[in-house]
Amino acid sequence: MRILLVDDEPALRELLRVTLETADIAVDEASSALEARARLRRRRPDLIVLDLRMPGMSGIEFCQTLKQDERTQTIPIVALTGADHEDVRAVQRAGAAAVVRKPFSPLELLAVIERLAGRAPVPTKARKPRAGEEEVLLYARDLRHLLEIERAQRNLLKDSYLETVTALAIALESRDAATRAHSQRVERYALALLRAIAPRAADEECYEYGFLLHDIGKIGIPDAVLQKPGPLTRPERRRMQTHTIIGEQMLSGVAVMQGPGLQIVRSHHERWDGRGYPDGVVGEEIPLGARVFAVADALDAMTSTRPYRRALPWGDARTEILAQSGRQFDPDVVDAFREHEEELLEVRRELAAA
Repeated sequence: MRILLVDDEPALRELLRVTLETADIAVDEASSALEARARLRRRRPDLIVLDLRMPGMSGIEFCQTLKQDERTQTIPIVALTGADHEDVRAVQRAGAAAVVRKPFSPLELLAVIERLAGRAPVPTKARKPRAGEEEVLLYARDLRHLLEIERAQRNLLKDSYLETVTALAIALESRDAATRAHSQRVERYALALLRAIAPRAADEECYEYGFLLHDIGKIGIPDAVLQKPGPLTRPERRRMQTHTIIGEQMLSGVAVMQGPGLQIVRSHHERWDGRGYPDGVVGEEIPLGARVFAVADALDAMTSTRPYRRALPWGDARTEILAQSGRQFDPDVVDAFREHEEELLEVRRELAAA
């Protein structure tokens, strides 16, 4: 949506532009009726916000002119005025669709614009301004409210995205009964280990999404390979290993996955000693999220039943992880596993029946 704002006060135009652009409304500006005519010739707006008291042609006269011109007579006009009732009646007779009195709440003006445009209104807490209240204070209060709305909407979007990612991970696991609930468990394990090693990183959403979607590339692996009950042949193993590259390619256009999220998807099968895949990188060349996830993934794999073997006892899995410190796993992550083992065991108990 685009409006033309016609007012001779630059500060008021700036405040209104910032407020309206917060609601995804593009704003063209003019300081006089003469300048507004030039703007209208270049681009037709969806609505005009017009101050009544301007030098040169007044807002009332300009409104009458616009309504007598076939090219502009259908554009809704919202008049801004601090004038008396006579001017209000005059601009209404001239064809203004609405009148907003100064000093006004910017959210009040926004609600009028949304109504005339047929758009869903932004939630407001608009109230009548008190006598003598400065307009700048109204703007400060309303801008704060708009920021609160934007923050709440962002949180809703984040929650919705996480729910979608989780549903996608569960849908992927439905292809392979042996890994049911695997993504939820390894995500919890990995977040616990990451908090122990890099607390700030654990607050970044991209790690959580990467942990949940680490195996998304298996969508591109044939069921005959993915669901094979016995050991894979060498060609089948090579085919299975391509899921890391497929997953990275699938998610490369998702903004929230950029950086650590994609690194986890690509590198979660790398080994500390360089014998992993797909890149064979060594030690700290492996991204942090992938190093953390490698321990979480191995822990869940060893303690879960597969078609070709039964689950190992937790103690046996613990012994193997400690033995692979400095070989398969980052020693710092293994130390974190040892120190926070009880927390991980509690996750296992919680999700054992999942």
